[in-house]
Amino acid sequence: MKKNTTPPSRISIITLGCSKNTVDSEVLMSQIEANRMTLVEDPNDADTVIINTCGFIDLAKEESVNTIVEAVEMKKLGTIRNLYVAGCLSERYRGDLEKELPEVDRFFGVTDFKNIIETLGGSYKYELLGERHLTTPRHFAYLKISEGCDRPCSFCSIPIMRGGHVSKRIEELVHEAKFLAAGGTKELVLIAQDTTYYGLDLYNERLLARLLTELADVEGIEWMRLMYAYPSRFPLEALDVIRERPNICNYVDIPIQHVNDDVLKSMRRGITRRATEELLDTMRTRVPGIALRSTLIVGYPNESDQAFQELYDFVAAQEFDRLGVFLYSQEENTTAHILGDPVPHAIKEERRAAIMELQSEISQRKNDAKVGSRMRVLCDSVEGAYVVARSEHDAPEVDNEVLIPADEFDDHPPIGSFVDVLITEANEFDLISTTRR
Repeated sequence: MKKNTTPPSRISIITLGCSKNTVDSEVLMSQIEANRMTLVEDPNDADTVIINTCGFIDLAKEESVNTIVEAVEMKKLGTIRNLYVAGCLSERYRGDLEKELPEVDRFFGVTDFKNIIETLGGSYKYELLGERHLTTPRHFAYLKISEGCDRPCSFCSIPIMRGGHVSKRIEELVHEAKFLAAGGTKELVLIAQDTTYYGLDLYNERLLARLLTELADVEGIEWMRLMYAYPSRFPLEALDVIRERPNICNYVDIPIQHVNDDVLKSMRRGITRRATEELLDTMRTRVPGIALRSTLIVGYPNESDQAFQELYDFVAAQEFDRLGVFLYSQEENTTAHILGDPVPHAIKEERRAAIMELQSEISQRKNDAKVGSRMRVLCDSVEGAYVVARSEHDAPEVDNEVLIPADEFDDHPPIGSFVDVLITEANEFDLISTTRR
């Protein structure tokens, strides 16, 4: 099939998957604008659509394929002229996708920005160091400190799609943070496939603590939080920086995944239950009041009923502040693939539901204890009768929210601003508050 090469006049980018993909799309958008091309939010208003796909687990792959198919139908109807697909799914399954979806004009890899821009008829602007077109509200932004991963986790396909770990230089990240702050960003959310590995490839040592220190010095950044912190060989000196710097949130997202030693060994996580518990104790000791967020995987091939019960009891004992649970997804070309997928889907769902019910009870108790206290929150948006805000213990898009009656602001909600509130009510995952004393 002959591909359409009509130069675009209106381009829409559809971003699927995680916050890392969000940053990639924002970088690409900045390049498009620098080439004086027009970005539009709604694909129906575009003549060219670029889909930045996710290929991490089955549900994400299904969403990506469905989105591509919908765009193909738009092209058949003449709504759009050009269709390009990029990102993780395209990187991993390009050959298969080209055969199954010939209507797509071209497939690109995860960070193939230069070829995308040239295909659109532009030239790649190397001088745009750290510049991005934010798609988040401008008061918070994700800061991707590295790409790829060197960890050998048996269940994970990310190294297949994104390659080995590559850190960004500290001076580049500081420059990017200053650019974001100049545009009104007040909160930086540090992300990577593994933030604790930062610097090892560039500087022959883990320099997360130094990076946190230098970013905390950027004028205008009032909050900064750490996500995706791998537990094995966690750089403990980073905890001292978190404790000492007032604009670094007392918050760490640390994906535990499991605690049964047999499961951890098969997962190739490089850590034991005992070491995990010691790390969590150290984090709580060195950063008093720290909020810990974690993610778990249930239904891994060698997760027996006893191993799951051990995980359940661990969650009950640790009382994480925030928690997410994923079902094991068998991924081609990973080392766990040969183990099959013996745990029935219904059992996986039961296990996830049991832990999330337990976590709901934990979250309710923790939130109840906050009633009557005052806290500083950052206002994100207006939804119905409430201004939706977050505390320092809540990352955007994934954690709890603090709701403030919108009528307290006289039709001028302080979106992007910090306010002090009194917590008046609590439910499992949200707090109700007031600005009135």
